[in-house]
Amino acid sequence: MEAILHGILLAFGLILPLGAQNVFVFNQGALQPRFVQALPVIVTAALCDTFLIILSVLGVSVIVFSFEWLKVTIFLIGIMFLLYMGWSVWRSDEQADKEHNSSSLSPKKQVMFAMSVSLLNPHAILDTIGVIGTSSLAYNEGDKVLFTLACIIVSWIWFVGLALTGRSIKKIDQNGKHLRKINKVSALIIWAVAVYLIFQLIS
Repeated sequence: MEAILHGILLAFGLILPLGAQNVFVFNQGALQPRFVQALPVIVTAALCDTFLIILSVLGVSVIVFSFEWLKVTIFLIGIMFLLYMGWSVWRSDEQADKEHNSSSLSPKKQVMFAMSVSLLNPHAILDTIGVIGTSSLAYNEGDKVLFTLACIIVSWIWFVGLALTGRSIKKIDQNGKHLRKINKVSALIIWAVAVYLIFQLIS
């Protein structure tokens, strides 16, 4: 029971802060015409988190980040993806106006962007390694499995809830005025994360 509660609290502590991943899932939950159309971003983000959690518990991620060249490569790729993603989200309203359609992204773009903000965000990866990976060392095999499952379940529930929250706001905002603002704010936050990573790489 202790391992489960510990996993839940740690997972919430890592996932709650406003970041590019959370913003993107919320954004697509709000902008997709139907909830089912936001499933690509929800499932991708949750699967990526599951992958990172398992790697951190197994200790594989620590080995990967021990190679400086690989760490720098992940930083550079992550920064480029975030810059492009911010630009795409910022322009999605203009594109929607031209097409007289929703400003939502296609399933392919949802998957690609969700993977980029999940797997190519060195800051998030290092947090997972430092917090979840290190904390898992306190448990034996049985409790470690429970701890890991608790972290993973919280992640899945969180992303579903985030998309549903975005959809609820969409129902209230019938004319799309607030959703357009959410789109712009989302792009700015994504760019801010990219700038932060640039400073991290330089330092």
